[in-house]
Amino acid sequence: MSAELERLTALLRDSAGIAHKRDIDQVVRTLSRGGTVRNGDDCAAIPDGDRYLLLAIEGFVNEFVAREPWFAGYCGVMVNVSDIYAMGGRPLAIVDALWSRGGDAAQPLLDGLAAASAVYQVPIVGGHSNRRSDREQLSVAITGRATRLLTSFDAQPGENLVVVCDPRGRYHEPYDYWNASLGAPPERLRADLELLPAIAEDGLCRAAKDISMAGVVGTALMLLECSGIGAEIDLAAIPRPAGVALERWLTTFPSYGFILSVADADLAAVMARFSARELACGVIGRTNASHRVHLRHGDGEARTLLWDFADEALIGCAPSRLPHVPSKETSDA
Repeated sequence: MSAELERLTALLRDSAGIAHKRDIDQVVRTLSRGGTVRNGDDCAAIPDGDRYLLLAIEGFVNEFVAREPWFAGYCGVMVNVSDIYAMGGRPLAIVDALWSRGGDAAQPLLDGLAAASAVYQVPIVGGHSNRRSDREQLSVAITGRATRLLTSFDAQPGENLVVVCDPRGRYHEPYDYWNASLGAPPERLRADLELLPAIAEDGLCRAAKDISMAGVVGTALMLLECSGIGAEIDLAAIPRPAGVALERWLTTFPSYGFILSVADADLAAVMARFSARELACGVIGRTNASHRVHLRHGDGEARTLLWDFADEALIGCAPSRLPHVPSKETSDA
């Protein structure tokens, strides 16, 4: 067995992004009892006639808000918008909950929120403000609408795991945040996101997920767990920007990044849509009927077991938990 493959597998299992997702299990076990909207997706999907209302929320850790207040405000909009599109929807409006000290302490957060609202053309229509706190804290919620859903529960065995990201960016040092949003033409950003609902509405894909702080592989784990299946993933096939080391990319949050489970018959059409917009796109593996996720690196025979859902839950949203209903992942991005 490859020592490098073993090292990368251990890196992923011990990564902070995946560790934070494991915290979801207890929340799901407590709050999903008797619920009709299942937990596990990027947004809650609430049936509304022949369409769905989408609802999501993101909270930000205090350290990030304190060190990067403007960017935290910007991300409050950006990551929520991405969650809506990941479900095959389009955003309608945003509300925020803001705590801050007095004076001008909240202004950078407000400026970041306003800037991203303009870039993504999603209005901020209200929220909650408290300017008598001892620090700045931020949470942002969004609503949207979808005609046909992309969910974490509809991946099937024998499909292709497709990853897409935007290589036209840079790291927001010192964080593992790949920033492909700031400085990019707003029209291009919106058109790139529009690919997701268009793919859903054209019947080319039913299962997708926004790549979160858990990284590409961690996000794939959540998608596979919710669908009750397994996969073999080739780490060498993961698309990434030129000059970025694989080890860092595995734990990176991309500002534009999605994983889709695509049938063979639709693969060429889906890949062509992303490639036409100069987005990096690749097949990183194939789903199977097992409850295990194995990793390999390139064409070698060596592979390692990353996760066995039969032995260990990740976010606790496997199909046996609740009846199959679209849902909301109880976590931040």
